[in-house]
Amino acid sequence: MSHLLIFLLLHLSASGNCQSSSQFDVCRSLRGSEGGPGWEFYACQPPPANMKEVMQIRVDPPGITCGNPPERFCTLENPYLCSDECDASSPDLSHPPQLMGDRERGGLITYWQTVTWSRYPEPLLANITLSWNKSLEVVDDIVVTFEYGRPTSMVLEKSLDKGVTWQPYQYYADDCLEAFGMSPKQVSDLAPSNLTRVICTEQYSRWVGAKEEKTVVFEVRARFGVFAGPKLINMDTLYTRMETMKGLRDFFTFTNLRLRLLRPALGGTYVQRDNLLKYFYAISNIDVPARCKCNLHASQCALRDATLQCECDHNTSGQDCQRCSQGLKSGSWKPGSYLPLPKGTANTCEATETAATTQKILIPGGPKFSQLSKIAYVTFQDCECNGHSNRCSFIDFINVVTCVSCKHNTRGQNCQYCRLGYYRNASVQLDDENICVECDCDVQRSVSPHCSDSGVCQCKPGASGRRCDTCLPGYTWREGEARCTANICDEERLICQNGGTCVNFQRCVCPDNFTGSFCENTVCLKKNGCLDNIADSSSSLTSHLYLLTLSLMCASFC
Repeated sequence: MSHLLIFLLLHLSASGNCQSSSQFDVCRSLRGSEGGPGWEFYACQPPPANMKEVMQIRVDPPGITCGNPPERFCTLENPYLCSDECDASSPDLSHPPQLMGDRERGGLITYWQTVTWSRYPEPLLANITLSWNKSLEVVDDIVVTFEYGRPTSMVLEKSLDKGVTWQPYQYYADDCLEAFGMSPKQVSDLAPSNLTRVICTEQYSRWVGAKEEKTVVFEVRARFGVFAGPKLINMDTLYTRMETMKGLRDFFTFTNLRLRLLRPALGGTYVQRDNLLKYFYAISNIDVPARCKCNLHASQCALRDATLQCECDHNTSGQDCQRCSQGLKSGSWKPGSYLPLPKGTANTCEATETAATTQKILIPGGPKFSQLSKIAYVTFQDCECNGHSNRCSFIDFINVVTCVSCKHNTRGQNCQYCRLGYYRNASVQLDDENICVECDCDVQRSVSPHCSDSGVCQCKPGASGRRCDTCLPGYTWREGEARCTANICDEERLICQNGGTCVNFQRCVCPDNFTGSFCENTVCLKKNGCLDNIADSSSSLTSHLYLLTLSLMCASFC
């Protein structure tokens, strides 16, 4: 059992900050009766864990993380002391996204940081997407820790379909009416009838000092407390409501979370245009206490092939135990139920005659084996191939069944992986024929036609995008050179000065009285025909040659 599996089987913490998992932690027990021993089944669910340990982090837009190029920044508490620096090339000065979910040891705070607000009056916007590729149920407060000030406005969003669609979870602003057109509320204002209402709160956005208040909270315990009491003593009432109140359980369910950062901390004042180096976002930690959602059919959750998977019981299968095991009566599937308390109802999938037949086929000695190979090929409807093959090989001497001729660009013992050059479509189930999507990496801008498990191609220097089909900021595609080339000049950061014009991002065309790479040097033409380079004096030889040329021109035309 891997260390991550062991981790996911543990409680969130020893401090007891999350709801207890002692109830519904057993899926079955062996009971004796007059007819002999037999299994008794119960509703069950995995214990909670801090899901930051297994989350994938993505930040947008590209280039929003500070350090490339290196940049100075100030703090709101010392706005004119700008000695701090972010540099992606230095381990001690870099602030990459993964530092939002790392374990901080020895009191050293590590954090992700954005570029500073250098394009006033355009807003500084950033999105942080947290992905698990698995349905989860939040069990305690989600806490985001900001360094150097909490955002003036932001939105927490969630997805139930692995990032295909999004919906707001909660709005945060120092002025909810101005920012979102909503009246400010707190969870304490909610009643049992509207507990799933999306609110805007001002509690975590007003400036009180960067050091004093750092956290932004999505309050789950307070919502649970509406039914279970402030100390969550009466959990039976909450479990009953989960079964009887429409939409309540789905409200606490998600596959992805997204933070939309809309306006950084301003220090309690208006934006001060003369010092934009003090406005940025920085996050040191994100805690997501949750459990794998297994439809009350599993008491454990494991990490397999970088994907969370319920250890299904009750004759169920699937990542969320969302269907009956193959060969069983599919129409008999139901989620487990918390009711009747205290052990609930398992709603175990029913066996069929087909399942019994399948079992006989897979018993060694059933098929006719070759004495040389000890491999038998059998064809039946219920091969465990996730619907991508109906032909299996049974290897007698190692007792392994392997799918043969996997279709739909799949591979593996159960056709559970994608072929090279394809990646898994996280928005569909494993048995969908569209489970594997072609990487489609840009031929000219990517290193290889193969991509990562999430579909990201490996880009050549200067290229960007999932398919490497675009260029990074500061680079331009050159068809003749078939690569992304670094810009010499542009209209944002590498600006031609003194009225110069950037041509094809490669050179500045300067007015007659200016010269230099960015037209930064002034050429002074006096009445006596002299040359005076104010910014950078040239050598005497160059000056004399220029005067000679100017005299010849004057003799010809004057």
